[in-house]
Amino acid sequence: MRLFTMSGVPILRQLQLEEYLLRRTTDSWCIINDGTAPPSIVMGLRRRVLELVEIQSVLRDRVPVVRRFSTGGTVVVDHGTVFVTLVCNKSAVPRLNAFGRDILSWSSQLYGKVFDRVGEFHLRENDYVFSHRKFGGNAQYVTTNRWLHHTSFLWDYDVKNIDYLKIPKCTPEYRLV
Repeated sequence: MRLFTMSGVPILRQLQLEEYLLRRTTDSWCIINDGTAPPSIVMGLRRRVLELVEIQSVLRDRVPVVRRFSTGGTVVVDHGTVFVTLVCNKSAVPRLNAFGRDILSWSSQLYGKVFDRVGEFHLRENDYVFSHRKFGGNAQYVTTNRWLHHTSFLWDYDVKNIDYLKIPKCTPEYRLV
């Protein structure tokens, strides 16, 4: 696996790089971006802006809204977000069925080892959590021969950013507690 690290790269530029590596190379990649500027809203492929974004606040503060090519939810990202993206051939991970839920389960085992000493790490529905607090969201894209798993770790989250988003209609049960 090849490693590509960067810091502060705008999320749109990062997503363009990920899609290029997915579609134009045959190597497996781990891409890490430590933070992004400017603060931006990233939306999954089939999400609706009017249902998820507080339009007046976003327009007032000129927050860019980016639609990625992959699935996943909507998140505000900034300098405190750490991104990790895995771009792999389907044969890269032995015995892994390259389907959304299986990739997510496999990645949670991988990150469980990474965060073993940090806190009580779990995969809850489609989110990575410490105890019951979300700190990581995921997006995926699967092609005939390759897959991409993108994670946004909200490492140092600015709580004012939440004002840019509406509460989604389909909120995971654990977040309602």
